[in-house]
Amino acid sequence: MLFSLGPLTIVYGLVIFVVAKTIYNLYLHPLRSYPGPLLARATRWYYSYYVKIGLLPQKTKELHDQYGPCVRIAPDELSYNTAEAWEDICGHRTGQRTESFEKDLTFFPPAPNGVDSIVRIDDVHRRFRRLLSHPMSDKALGSQQEIITGYVDQLIHELRQRSERSEVVDMVRWFNFTSFDILGDLAFGESFGCLGSGLMHPWIELIFTSIKSVMDMQIIRRIPGLFSLILTIAGLQQKQDLQEQFMFCQKKARERYTKETTRPDFMTYILRATEEKGMTPEEIEANAQILIMAGSETTASALSGTLFYLLKNSMAMQKLRQEIHATFQAEAEITMRSTQSMEYLHAVLQEAMRVYPPVPCTFPRTTPPGGAMVCGRFVPGGYIVGVNQLAAMTSEKNFKDPLKFIPERWCGDERYQEDSRKAYQPFSYGPRNCLGKNLAYAEMRLVLTRLLWNFEFDLLEESKDWHAKQKVWMMWDKGDLKVRLKPLRH
Repeated sequence: MLFSLGPLTIVYGLVIFVVAKTIYNLYLHPLRSYPGPLLARATRWYYSYYVKIGLLPQKTKELHDQYGPCVRIAPDELSYNTAEAWEDICGHRTGQRTESFEKDLTFFPPAPNGVDSIVRIDDVHRRFRRLLSHPMSDKALGSQQEIITGYVDQLIHELRQRSERSEVVDMVRWFNFTSFDILGDLAFGESFGCLGSGLMHPWIELIFTSIKSVMDMQIIRRIPGLFSLILTIAGLQQKQDLQEQFMFCQKKARERYTKETTRPDFMTYILRATEEKGMTPEEIEANAQILIMAGSETTASALSGTLFYLLKNSMAMQKLRQEIHATFQAEAEITMRSTQSMEYLHAVLQEAMRVYPPVPCTFPRTTPPGGAMVCGRFVPGGYIVGVNQLAAMTSEKNFKDPLKFIPERWCGDERYQEDSRKAYQPFSYGPRNCLGKNLAYAEMRLVLTRLLWNFEFDLLEESKDWHAKQKVWMMWDKGDLKVRLKPLRH
């Protein structure tokens, strides 16, 4: 019937639909009373535009600074930046609050093999989290220390060779080499060989090149009807890239879970729990990719941001070096466990992840069918809500001097006693927070301490605006963090 209509009739019909939808979104929609820019309240295209150009988190922060703690960033989506919102949206369901805010499944599709992963539905998440908590436990971390330390040793060795040749080094690449080699070994039983070759593994390169495709597909899934069909056809190459990326991970996961070994990697713990009642092979494959991507790139981002801000703040760098040399007499004493008690080191990492959150975007949820209270206002059921990390952690309403790197705010400095520390949630919040938090902190403490024990760093002029230049497609699109290293002798 559609194809029997004349082209002008179709055009007129589309115009009428768009106008009617815009009027509804602005004046009749259940979220019409929430503040936000006119275009954002009128159409999803405003949001999609900023996703496409890689500036959505930055724009969201700007809108919060302008409109306040809650902003309507799309007709059906509300963004928040407060500690109260973290609790209301992501917190444990207690008392009268029994219905949870499920993940927005438009943002979190199933894995390419059609199986749900830990990032999706609550019931599935609870089962997977129970199983995956074993390889992430403190006990497991202790047994994995030898594996992790081996790669940090290799990082120091490779950087020392380059420092002795006075080479310019891109620390972003070396942090990625380290974190991906560690997670590859822990997940698949073998590293990606990045540290040894000084090159990024093709699969990791594919992750970075396909992340924009992931965001493109997220835009497409939010656009209804004919537009979605057209964009889906146009995005077939992106889907193929994502399928290729998953197939490699699937192959590696199969190779590992068919091996008989008791080495203390993730798969040993997962398979041991699976023998009781756990994951199917397909579920293991779907979650292996999540574990590697979530546990490696984010840690590399946090380390990159931490080093950058230390190099931009000489007093903080000097204070951290003093703590390191007051704590250790020899490099062999520096371990994941021995660095746990270093107060200023922990403050430096916390502050770096505040001004440069490893995941600066929003992981959206949907309100339960009956609606729910968020920050003292009722939000009807089925709408998208979330806390934006960048907006929350760099808001002057939450933190004094929000854009300054001041580790002392985490050390009891009275000037910062009024900071809203509960707004700081770099690993998310509640029953679905990041499982790998302890591993990430242990790895970051070890890497950073060993680096500062072994080297002095000179930040090159071209990297002095490193953070300001970056865009975001779910993760920071990090440019080169170029330094020269001077080896230290003890």
